[in-house]
Amino acid sequence: MSKTLITGGAGYIGSHTAKTLAVRGRDVVILDNLSYGHRDFLKWGEFEEGDLADTAFLKDVFSRHDIEEVVHFAAFIAVGESVAEPRMYYENNVRNTLNLLGAMQDADVERIVFSSTAAVYGEPQTATLAEDHPLAPLSPYAWSKRMVEQVIRDYGEAYGLKSAILRYFNAAGADPAAEVGERHQPETHLIPLILHTALGIRESIKIFGTDYDTPDGTCLRDYIHVTDLSVAHALALEHLANGGESDIFNLGNGNGFSVREVIDMAREVTGGNIPVETTERRAGDSPALVSSSEKARNILGWQPQHADVRDIIETAWKWHQKDCR
Repeated sequence: MSKTLITGGAGYIGSHTAKTLAVRGRDVVILDNLSYGHRDFLKWGEFEEGDLADTAFLKDVFSRHDIEEVVHFAAFIAVGESVAEPRMYYENNVRNTLNLLGAMQDADVERIVFSSTAAVYGEPQTATLAEDHPLAPLSPYAWSKRMVEQVIRDYGEAYGLKSAILRYFNAAGADPAAEVGERHQPETHLIPLILHTALGIRESIKIFGTDYDTPDGTCLRDYIHVTDLSVAHALALEHLANGGESDIFNLGNGNGFSVREVIDMAREVTGGNIPVETTERRAGDSPALVSSSEKARNILGWQPQHADVRDIIETAWKWHQKDCR
């Protein structure tokens, strides 16, 4: 049986996608070096432990498995770290993707779904961001994703690579059954940091900047449930397998919530106080990122099932109580 290769499949979004694909009957192979992924997230599919920097390893993986398509998550994702250590990000996110694409080409694998980011848009020029919004990355992380998008499109023009590039907004929440969830080391994402504070793991939650041109001065973000993201990947694979054209899709809910609003909702869900500490803006952060995801809805038939921020926080809270205690 032909297989789907998931790079970074032991990570947050990758593990949820592995579950979704397995439930839908796909035979999954997970490739991860476990530098940020988690062995206990490897619950669906075969596991290949190794690094995309190792071209001999990649060749071996493709030779031993009948892989027909790839979902590519493996990347460094921390905006602040990318500003301090750009070499890390360009080597891992760009160079290693070139290795993967080369291995795919050598093995005649012609379909890829790529995990990109709304950060490629930079400062928003419209209230909601559609796929044709100008691209102006603000950090090496965002630039690395933008570069890979271009590489994938160039490979499509030259070699016939079929691709779906998915630009996420803020992935959040957890598997409703709490089999997997969000666990980064170190943790940099807002909702788990808030919930760690509610659990007493952290003393307070930091708000980076309170002087943005937003209703309450804090950044606005569009939160999309990780399970809805995983379904979008499955639909994108089906789109390509059925002869759909290569394309780029935003994935978000179309609603912006400020940092303060998310903290207040987490207080309601957890019943905790959640102390707050305000500090200066963080380099590379946009004031507001809110999606227009009509294209994914219309072409992929994608319909988010967990659009309410309370639902997102409730599933995350269920997971973190299990994972952290």
